[in-house]
Amino acid sequence: MRYSALVDAYQQVEATTKRLEMTAILVDLFKNTPPEVLDKVVYLTQGKLYPDFKGIELGVGEKVSLKAIAQAAGYGEEEVKGYWIETGDIGLAAEKALKAKRQRSLFVQPLTVSNVYDSLDTLARASGGRSMDAKIKILSRLLHEATPEEGRYLLRIVNGKLRLGVADMTILDALAIAYASKEDRARLEGAYNRSSDLGKVARAVSQEGLDALDDIVLRLGVPLRAMLAERVPDMAMILEKMDGKCTMEYKYDGLRIQAHVGKDKVQLFSRHMEEITEQFPDVILSLSEASKAKETIVEGECVPITQDGEMRPFQEISHRRGRKYDLKKAQKEVPVAFFAFDCLYRDGKDLLTTPYPKRRKELAKALRETERVRYSTTRTVKKLEEAEAFFQESISSGCEGIMAKSIGPDSIYKAGARGWQWIKYKRDYKAEMNDTIDLVVVGAFAGQGRRAGAYGALLMAAYNADEDRFETVCKLGTGFDDKTLFSLKERFTEQKHIHPRVESEMKADYWMVPEVVMEVAGAEITLSPIHTCAKDSIREGSGLAIRFPRFTGRWRKDKGTEDATTAEELVGMYKAQLKQVGE
Repeated sequence: MRYSALVDAYQQVEATTKRLEMTAILVDLFKNTPPEVLDKVVYLTQGKLYPDFKGIELGVGEKVSLKAIAQAAGYGEEEVKGYWIETGDIGLAAEKALKAKRQRSLFVQPLTVSNVYDSLDTLARASGGRSMDAKIKILSRLLHEATPEEGRYLLRIVNGKLRLGVADMTILDALAIAYASKEDRARLEGAYNRSSDLGKVARAVSQEGLDALDDIVLRLGVPLRAMLAERVPDMAMILEKMDGKCTMEYKYDGLRIQAHVGKDKVQLFSRHMEEITEQFPDVILSLSEASKAKETIVEGECVPITQDGEMRPFQEISHRRGRKYDLKKAQKEVPVAFFAFDCLYRDGKDLLTTPYPKRRKELAKALRETERVRYSTTRTVKKLEEAEAFFQESISSGCEGIMAKSIGPDSIYKAGARGWQWIKYKRDYKAEMNDTIDLVVVGAFAGQGRRAGAYGALLMAAYNADEDRFETVCKLGTGFDDKTLFSLKERFTEQKHIHPRVESEMKADYWMVPEVVMEVAGAEITLSPIHTCAKDSIREGSGLAIRFPRFTGRWRKDKGTEDATTAEELVGMYKAQLKQVGE
C-alpha cells in the first residue's frame, strides 16, 4: 500500500472539523487498506508506532529534523530553518523545502506504508553515540523519496505533532463500520479496553473477524484501560443512584497505579498506560514482598507518607514522577505506600465480570497487608448519616473525599468506561463551587502591561463525552506566580487555527492542542451567553461558565484530557447550587 493513500486521507481529515466526516474518511481508508498493514496504518494515524505502554517513542527533535530536511532537499540548514520560522510548522517547512528541491532524482520508488513504518521503527530504536547520525540518515532517505505532501506528514509524525484531531473512539467507530457494523462497536471497544492497543484490535477484526476479538484477553504486562467514576454534588444522590446501599472507600490523594505482579517481575502503569516501573523501585519491592499469588493485576493509589506512615499532600509525589536519577534519595525524601483497592486478575482468572464485593475478596487472596502495602479503607453504608460520618472520617485521615461503589450483582469492572457503578465525592462538591475541577487548556489571550510578552489568560474547557469535544467554560488568568506565568508558553503546543475537537464562540489570540489538564478553583457556576459548555442544556442560548476561576497550582499530569471534568458533571453541579446565579 502506498504511503500517499494515507497522506490523501490525512489531508481530507484536516479539511473538516466534523466527526462524522472524519469517520467516513477513515472508513474508506481502512476498507482500502490490506489487512496485513492495517495495524501500521492505525498506529501512524494515531501519530505513533506502538501502543503507549510499549514506551517506544520516535524522539526526533528540531536539530535532527532540520539536518534531515536540508540533506534531502539539498539546502543549507539555515535556509530550512527559515522555512520553519516562517511557517511555524516543521511539517510545512519540510513540504516547502521539498517543493523547491535542488537535487532531483529521476528514479525514486514511491514510499509504501510498510517502508515508512519500518524505517521509523528503526529510527525510534536507534541508540548509542552515533544514534543522531543514524536518525538523520534514515529520515533524510525517507524525505528524499517522499513527495512534498508526504514530507509534511512524515515530519509531523516524527516530531510528535501529527494531531489530526482524530480521537481513539473515532478510529473505533470507523473500524466497526469498515469490518463489522455499528451494532458491533461495543465488542471492538471491549477488546481495546482489555488490550489498550488499537492496532491489535484492527489487525484481529480485519484478518479473522469479530470472533477473534474474544481472544484478546487480560495478560500480565499489558495494561487495561482504567474504569472511571461519575461525580455528584450531593451525598444523598449517591444512595439514590445505588439503590440505598453501597460500599464507600477513602479517596486517596495519590497517583493511581495498575500493578502487574508476577513471580519474577513487577510492572507499574499509570492510568494512561504509561509504564512507570523504574520510577518506583520501592513499590516494586513492597508488592513483591506482599504478593500471595503467582500472577495478579491489582489497582491502587500510590500515596506519599511520613516516616510514621501518615499521608502527605499529593503534590509531594510529583517529585517522584519522571525521575531517572537519584532514585534512592527520592525514596528517602518522599516515601510512599500502595493502597490497593481492586483486583482485576489472579492466577489465570479474569475478574472483570466479577461483582465488586467478590473482587475485594480476591484482593485479600492476591496481596497481604504490610507496612507499605495496605488495603483501602472501606465501609458499607445504608443511611445518609453513615455516609456523612465516613466522609468526615476520610477527610480527617488526610484523604480528599470518598469513592462510592456499587455492591450489586452488576457491579462489574467496566474497563475504559465512566458510569454510576463508581461515584466520587469530594468535600468541594457541596452547594457552591469552592474548588477543584479539572479543565483542559484550548487557547490563550495575549498579556498586557506587566504580562506583555506572556499569556494574559488561558481559555479553559470541559470535556463533552457525548460529542467527543472540548467546550469552553472560562478564561483563567489568576493563581499564577510570576515564574509560572512567564513559563506558560513552554508548556503548550500552539497552532494557527482552532483545534477540530474544540467548540468555542470566543476568538483566542492563540489556539492550543488540547493536551494539558489543570486543576481550577472557582466561586460558582453561572449561565453564560459566550461559553459553549453544555450549551442549551439549562437555558436556550446559554452555556455554563466558572465564576472567578483561579489556578490551584496543580498540573494534572496524571490525567488525560478525556478524563477532565465533563459538561454533564458541571450541569449536575450547577443544578445543585443553593443559589443559581444567572436565572
